[in-house]
Amino acid sequence: MQRRVLLWGTLAIMTAALGQATPALAEVSQAPRPGPEDRCPVCGMFAHKFEAWVASIVFADGSAVFFDGPKDMFRYYLRPEEYQRGEKAKDFAEIYVTDYYTTESIPARRAFFVVGSDVMGPMGKELVPVGSAEAAETFRRDHKGERVLAFDEIELSDISTLE
Repeated sequence: MQRRVLLWGTLAIMTAALGQATPALAEVSQAPRPGPEDRCPVCGMFAHKFEAWVASIVFADGSAVFFDGPKDMFRYYLRPEEYQRGEKAKDFAEIYVTDYYTTESIPARRAFFVVGSDVMGPMGKELVPVGSAEAAETFRRDHKGERVLAFDEIELSDISTLE
């Protein structure tokens, strides 16, 4: 009898722990990866060829578009009507960029972007995404960057300085 109570108690604790872990796991979603036919809707380049720079926007319906770098992703994000008929920013469910240091996909809204560095992306000057403010500041210093911006601070005028 004591064994049975111990077993049920252990199961109850494990179930409660898993129940508490589930929301945290649900917040972490996997960024989609571009296939060989996925072209950047801004410049037309094949996005999969630039794994170290890939960015993506996932729509509410689960479909996605891929970019050869954050610069084109922001062009699309800030003016989707120029690149896709009917797409609006409110339809964007998730946005990902590739962290410069780890080359892992990270949520773009949590990333920091270095503007005006000496590091070139697939199409020249690029917004360089980094996963933390500290890492972004280090990158800015090491690579002669002009400034560090959070996702919501980036405007078309910041992108035009990279052309």
